[in-house]
Amino acid sequence: MGCFSFLKMMMFVFNGVIFLGGLAVLGIGVWVKVDGGSFVQILGAAAPQLMQLINVGYLCIAVGIFLLLMGFLGCCGAMKESKCMLLLFFVIVLILFIAEVAGAVVVLAFSSMADIFIEHVKNWAVKTLREDYGRQDDVTAIWDTTMKELKCCGFSGYKDFNSSYFYQAHSQTYPASCCLPPKHECQESELDSTKQGCLREFQTFLSRNGRIVGGVALGIGVLELAAMAVSLVLYCQIGTSS
Repeated sequence: MGCFSFLKMMMFVFNGVIFLGGLAVLGIGVWVKVDGGSFVQILGAAAPQLMQLINVGYLCIAVGIFLLLMGFLGCCGAMKESKCMLLLFFVIVLILFIAEVAGAVVVLAFSSMADIFIEHVKNWAVKTLREDYGRQDDVTAIWDTTMKELKCCGFSGYKDFNSSYFYQAHSQTYPASCCLPPKHECQESELDSTKQGCLREFQTFLSRNGRIVGGVALGIGVLELAAMAVSLVLYCQIGTSS
């Protein structure tokens, strides 16, 4: 009985965390839909193609509700010793685990498609730099923040600004993010040679943090396996523990 009670408590705590996480995600989704006007305006100004991302609010709401139901099933199934709830919880987690494994296999199998995706992103990014940077305040602010945080210049490099609206309108100079401090704008001879394109810096960031991402993914998989094991043990013990 001691082991059985411990498993019940662990199941309750684990799913209580899931339940609270669901509340947080649901709250974010509701906020985006109710008070996310400024976010939508910035996104629309940056790229009309990305306006579909405003559905992130609906996505957060759906994920939040799903997590709430998961937490509810796990907590109530353990506390009330409901075999039906525990079995349903086990099946849902199993489906999620299989979907994640399948997704990982697909990503590995089609990793060559990443080059095509990057090429499309590059075309869009360079287009906004050349046509909208310095012309639209929202786009300019987004790029300035990106280049400042990643300590980069342009998408592939400073040459992305050549023949751009900003370059022509500012007497053939480059933005401050590309220049040696404390320059506000500068000629090519005054560029900070240590700064790469934002794509290179982003790839460097991913390579540096790849182990963290992999560790988090592995941790989630282990937690899912543990949750399935605990729910299955409780399911089997309920009929014999009375």
